[in-house]
Amino acid sequence: MRRPQTALVLLLVATACGPSLAGRPPERSPLAARWFDRARASYRAGDFEDARDAAVRALAAAPNDGEARELAARVALVRLDFAEALRLTEGRDTSAAHGIRGRAYWYSGEIEHAADELEAQLADPTVKDPWARDVAGLARRGAGRHPFEMDGAGVGAVEMPRGIDRVPFGAANVVPCELDGERILALVATGSSEVLLDATSRREPAWVSLRFDHLDVKDVPALTQDLSPISRQLGVPIKALLGTQLLRHGHVTFDRRGDQFVVRRLDAAPPPDASRVPLYYLRGGGMVLRASVTPHDEDFLPLFVDSARPFPLVLQDEAWKRAGVDLKSLVALPDAPAVKHGIVPTLRVGGFDLAKMPAIEGLDLSDLTTGQDVNLSGVIGSELLAFFRVTFADEGRFMWIEPDPSLFGPPTRNP
Repeated sequence: MRRPQTALVLLLVATACGPSLAGRPPERSPLAARWFDRARASYRAGDFEDARDAAVRALAAAPNDGEARELAARVALVRLDFAEALRLTEGRDTSAAHGIRGRAYWYSGEIEHAADELEAQLADPTVKDPWARDVAGLARRGAGRHPFEMDGAGVGAVEMPRGIDRVPFGAANVVPCELDGERILALVATGSSEVLLDATSRREPAWVSLRFDHLDVKDVPALTQDLSPISRQLGVPIKALLGTQLLRHGHVTFDRRGDQFVVRRLDAAPPPDASRVPLYYLRGGGMVLRASVTPHDEDFLPLFVDSARPFPLVLQDEAWKRAGVDLKSLVALPDAPAVKHGIVPTLRVGGFDLAKMPAIEGLDLSDLTTGQDVNLSGVIGSELLAFFRVTFADEGRFMWIEPDPSLFGPPTRNP
């Protein structure tokens, strides 16, 4: 009688454990583990091209490794390769996979699929994602819309004012435009994925229309945020922030020194004296580029780009050290002793070397770093961007930067 009982016990155990064992990813070989670890480390360090290459090799060694597939999908999302992000997460039923697919669908304009995936992500009680919550609701109300559809002229050019009523805007890229027929002032904000409307006048996320000169951009998804701190800082009412989705889809050029903001239906022709700078987007949203604080081409750091921030450059302590600057040499700001400033000997952006760049240390960046899985080395603000005429190309996968000819010589390289 022992044999039947033993067989029965083994059958019950196999039945109980079968689905769990079937859902567990296969053990990684030592080779797959090394490639996976390299991909994860490169992703966190902001070396997204190496992360992609390492993830491809990890999956070649372990094609069914779900964790490796999700990591590779996160890299694809940062690179705006939405089709690849969807392919890599196909069939995955984790909240992380739903979140990746939701963002990939949203940023590629498939809003109904985006709503399904983001709602599935939010069904996990451990997930807290206000962006996903707001976008899921907006997507549900947007059935049948075609985000960022353009009408009217092929190009819309707007002159950006340097100030209003004796209030100077400095390096801020303030853009006059129309929001649902109302004349407003907006601000270029590369640190935001979406158009953001002032919460004092718009309480709920909405689908809106924007007009730039004779070009209309319709079915623009917009979230809400309290913009009063920015309005107080600039001394004028700012009613909207123009995030990266609009900048990418609009093939936008902004030029603070030339006081010009241009929206186009198609990519602009490559400028003759420009440098091509690859761009990446945290979770598909806020903009990141890689720059160097040393003369070595291989020593690049991930810097968040936020054109709404009124400073040239903020660096984390490790970046200051890599630039060869002793932190003890930095000088405290009179009105903020915890924040210090100094000079970075060289900052290389694209093919241009910026000598003796003013920068800040000690600024609280928790609003940027919380919830992110990339170790940012600093932030580029509007005062640094003002040195360049910036043009988005290839749907935002890179930008052309043209320098003020009075500040630079010809570009030294074109990466």
